[in-house]
Amino acid sequence: MMAGRDENEEVAGGLTRHIPVLLDRVMEAMQPQPGEVIIDGTFGAGGYSRRFLEAGATVIGVDRDPDAIAGAAPLQQLFPDTLKMVHGQFVDLDEHAHGLGYDKVDGVVMDLGVSSMQLDQAERGFSFRNDGPLDMRMEQDGPSAADVVNTLEHKDLTRIIGLLGEEKRASSVSHAICRARDEKPFETTLELAKVVEKVVGRNPKKPGIHPATRTFQALRIYVNGELHQAAGALASAERILKPGGRLVVVTFHSLEDRIVKRFLQDRTKVRGGGSRHMPEMDVPPATFEFIVKGNQDASADEVAANPRARSARLRAGRRLDAPARELDIHEAGVPRLAAFRGLGG
Repeated sequence: MMAGRDENEEVAGGLTRHIPVLLDRVMEAMQPQPGEVIIDGTFGAGGYSRRFLEAGATVIGVDRDPDAIAGAAPLQQLFPDTLKMVHGQFVDLDEHAHGLGYDKVDGVVMDLGVSSMQLDQAERGFSFRNDGPLDMRMEQDGPSAADVVNTLEHKDLTRIIGLLGEEKRASSVSHAICRARDEKPFETTLELAKVVEKVVGRNPKKPGIHPATRTFQALRIYVNGELHQAAGALASAERILKPGGRLVVVTFHSLEDRIVKRFLQDRTKVRGGGSRHMPEMDVPPATFEFIVKGNQDASADEVAANPRARSARLRAGRRLDAPARELDIHEAGVPRLAAFRGLGG
């Protein structure tokens, strides 16, 4: 089952203004205190960071999107001494903290996936609500979604759309893409959306969901290496958090959530007692304990106020004093995909 953020849902009344998702639950799990240092690994519009700053914490705001860095200026004017912005990827958040002089931090929060601002700008090419260039690059640099659909082989497109979009008709969609690009390379979001819609068709049971939603999700995740980044960022958080530090992660679809779930389940395991029938398992010392057992989702009131919260899930853990471990991102749930100019792998 795919539970995606409603980036391409055709909601009556237009786009929802940016509202921090699960804000109260994030604050409850993080419990920011005056003088603490917290990394907001996906700064976006700064909704979480603002609340941490108001609580007296110092925030290291990290974002790969230069627009988000520029948009942080008003908040930096309000908190010139305690908000420190870094333009970079959250997979390197431990290095970002070290670069600012912090050996360890008290908290890490990550809101995975595409931001509301990126979705709402047609020129960024994330959504087909309004026509725009087929781009989807969070960093506004490197290969675009157009490069991917115009270049990759059918079998590779099928695997990307099938695994990252969980699209049941992935092979048919990729065949249609290849046929269309032979006539004219894709340039815009609507060109691609129309091709996919002809293959998938509208679901009368879900009239608000566009047929191309899964394909667009897959391309966005692939172009930005989102699953690779998410898994790497969890390992980075494990390295930079001090004992007692909190890790809080909000996800918006099952692929992300599965990686976070596996990571925390693995990192909270303790040595089993064993028996004469089953020897004691050789389990490394736990590096986290659960703050939230399982996941938390949005309340009905929050979903009513902010439809994008509908598929949000929060998971959280507290760092223990055992040393950080190496992480195999593929064992954590990142699929192996065709490499394309640094993407996939």
